[in-house]
Amino acid sequence: MDDYRLIADRIAAEIADGRLRPGQQLPTQRAFARGRGIANSTAGRVYRELARRGLTVGEVGRGTFVRAGRAPDDARVALAEPAATPVDLELNYPTAPGQAALLAGGLAPLLRPDALGEALRPVGAAGTGAARRAFAGLVSIDSWQVDAEDLLFAGNGRQAIAGALSALVPPGRRLGVEELTYPVVKAVAERLGITLVPLAVDGHGLLPDAVAAAHRAGPLHAVYVQPRLQNPLGTSLPHERAVALAAVLRGFDLPAVEDAVWSFLRPGSVPLAALAPERTVLVDSLSKRLAPGLTTGFAVAPAALRERVAGALRSGGWTPSGFALEAAVRWIGDGTLAAVEASKRADAAARQLLAREVLAGRRLRSDPGSYYLWWELPAGQRAETFVAGAARAGISVTPATAFAVDPRRSPSAVRVGLASPPLPVLGRALETLAKLAGSAGSADEQHTTDR
Repeated sequence: MDDYRLIADRIAAEIADGRLRPGQQLPTQRAFARGRGIANSTAGRVYRELARRGLTVGEVGRGTFVRAGRAPDDARVALAEPAATPVDLELNYPTAPGQAALLAGGLAPLLRPDALGEALRPVGAAGTGAARRAFAGLVSIDSWQVDAEDLLFAGNGRQAIAGALSALVPPGRRLGVEELTYPVVKAVAERLGITLVPLAVDGHGLLPDAVAAAHRAGPLHAVYVQPRLQNPLGTSLPHERAVALAAVLRGFDLPAVEDAVWSFLRPGSVPLAALAPERTVLVDSLSKRLAPGLTTGFAVAPAALRERVAGALRSGGWTPSGFALEAAVRWIGDGTLAAVEASKRADAAARQLLAREVLAGRRLRSDPGSYYLWWELPAGQRAETFVAGAARAGISVTPATAFAVDPRRSPSAVRVGLASPPLPVLGRALETLAKLAGSAGSADEQHTTDR
């Protein structure tokens, strides 16, 4: 193991046992290097590794801070003693009431010895015929019927994204992404040697003209985009904007990776893959639709790109579990998945309503059906200071720097995940955050995406 990782392990241990507390500022990289007797470049690698593990957050020119600890596994704690009972508003793991009982019913036939033996056989990226047909039906809509042969599978959604990006963008080449994007994409791109190019967005999402301008400035090899319920902003492309984006992709002969992991909260909305099916790889997973531990990922890849994506999944060791696929086939077929999705849509709407009530007057960007919101902090308040204060109160939220492709252009904002704690705990946590932010200024106003 590289020395910098050993040093990062020691710092991680200090965070885990409480010697380094949430919100505590670490030394500058230069001071850290001097104190440890290591090179400045090694210190830089240590700090990047800590950030990659989600243990620290930082902002260029301000410093590096210990991030709030994760919530306990059950996450069902009252906010009576915040510092001792952290509430996780970073990770978004929605769970529907009665979900376990619903899932158990679908698994019962699978536990027969003959069925179980078949389900435990290894499968490749193409999965099984039954899985391809079931998942094709899952993502199809009236205006877009997916061919079952276009389905590919991975162990989780992150692997599906990695496989698609690896297939489409060679190392050293450029990938266009929304200027605030899913942090995992930043990490995957770094591992694959892909250069990320930030693309401008507005209140409705990615600007097609920004894609064209970036490609003219230096050729892009692909675009990664979240057209529906974009993470972290919660925006969804209006149909006319999506049509314009598809036209830009065709005009420049660019492929796209469409991340649809939250799309089940907007049923019936038209994906980019329906507008540019010959050049769009749509990726999704079951972790949000069903449960965090059900991480099966999948991709809809057009014929021209299918073998490249399948080859990337195979070479990366990112193929799925046969048992998970067979369980998913049964849950799709017996209506369990549809019931869980409907329950989560109602739950997300209730949580958004609660958040809007508690945070009324703040500068929020969200969708009424989303499990997260984007909060632009009052003028003069820095995101890292707010995150550190929230951590001291036992609440973890995510600063804008985690999503910014260019950290120099990171806004003073945080993403608040609404899915994990029970509603009463969420309400009290939001009240605490509102107090931390202070009273809303006269210039503040609430922004929502109601489409």
